[in-house]
Amino acid sequence: MAETAMRNSGLSEPHVQGEPAQGEPVPGEPVAGEHFQGDDPLERAVWRLRSRACWDDAAALLAPRAATEPGVALRRTAVLIERCLFTAEGWAPAEAALREAEALAADDEERGAAACERGHLAYASTLLGVRDRADEARSALGRAAALLAPHSPTRPLLDFRRGLIAQHLSGNPSDATAVFQRAHAGAAAHGQHLLLSFTWRHVAAMAEHDGDLPAARHGFAESLRIREELGYLVGIAPALASLAAVVADPEEAERLREEARRLVRLLGGVPGWLAERLRH
Repeated sequence: MAETAMRNSGLSEPHVQGEPAQGEPVPGEPVAGEHFQGDDPLERAVWRLRSRACWDDAAALLAPRAATEPGVALRRTAVLIERCLFTAEGWAPAEAALREAEALAADDEERGAAACERGHLAYASTLLGVRDRADEARSALGRAAALLAPHSPTRPLLDFRRGLIAQHLSGNPSDATAVFQRAHAGAAAHGQHLLLSFTWRHVAAMAEHDGDLPAARHGFAESLRIREELGYLVGIAPALASLAAVVADPEEAERLREEARRLVRLLGGVPGWLAERLRH
């Protein structure tokens, strides 16, 4: 059951601080060609490692600054939670990083972002059958909603994660669709390209659920396009597999699945839940 749910599950958006000007890339988030605003070598290195499933190495690069800087501590937490979602391993380091980020948070924005990460970790644990933390996930995301300002750049990510709970834990597709659409609009307004790849993916999943295959194909194709442009290698195989499930041409579907298999092998069997599904 976890494997089926994970087909469209989400990941952590790189944590950002401050609202970008219209049309500008978000600081700390990759855009086409793996270029970063400010040309920060640390951010470039972390992105390249993270996108290639080297989460421990990415977290290690962030560790020195994460000890004192709340924003970096949150990014490190997001990286380690992403590892949990892709591998179903690494729960203790993710929990430890999250506690450190919570301790460093100094204002409502930082506390709200930390609560958003706690909700996501609890969601991942529940989804993958490690431990049922559904109540904790809902409570943490509710706390984040109360703390974050209405126009906070973290709001789209929060909406997205609330949509995941509605979709996968509550089994409420109508609520999930509405929240994913709100998250999609927010990610577009803030220029959060990686998050857009996830909102496209889940809006498409809801369309597939409703039997609207043209809309599903469009959404999954947009998600794949963004991930390829960003170089988000670890997220490309899931996008290929989802698109394969809704294309009309059986030969094209098999070509997409075979490319997904190749990428999963390249990354050493990651994502684990997808590797298992692609064997059948």
